Amino acid sequence: MRISDLKPPKGSNHRRLRLGRGHGSGKVKTSGRGQKGQKARTGSSIPAYFEGGQMRLARRLPILRGFDNPFRKEFGIVNVEQLEEWEGEDEVNPETLVAQRFIRANEAKLVKILGDGELTHKLTVRVHKCSAAARQKIEAVGGQVNLIPMKTTVQTKRGKKTPAEV
Repeated sequence: MRISDLKPPKGSNHRRLRLGRGHGSGKVKTSGRGQKGQKARTGSSIPAYFEGGQMRLARRLPILRGFDNPFRKEFGIVNVEQLEEWEGEDEVNPETLVAQRFIRANEAKLVKILGDGELTHKLTVRVHKCSAAARQKIEAVGGQVNLIPMKTTVQTKRGKKTPAEV
């Protein structure tokens, strides 16, 4: 067998339809466009989302409105009641929270402690943010809260962005 002997499978190749080119083409007068109407006219192209003037689906659903803030900061959340189950050393930081599976690795960039629950043992917590209630509960049992500075940028008068500590 040679490459010149190869043929495409039967029925896989179709001849292009020549619309409106005589009776032999099988598509004469209206060329497969039906009768009158917007879609029968030349140059007519209606977007897929167009519903004939009816309020389109994307506008009818309230959940699709608004926008996603590209500058939003996503925090990994840990409650005080979760810290009650803490095992090992007294130092709590994003790395140890991931190691003990309190948060996922992708949430460790920014961590916030919230004040839901109670704490009975002393811990030193080093995170990016901490609610007032959580700080109060940690310090009430002799613990300590140290905030890790978050890196942000500040726009100067001339429009240049410079790093800033928050």
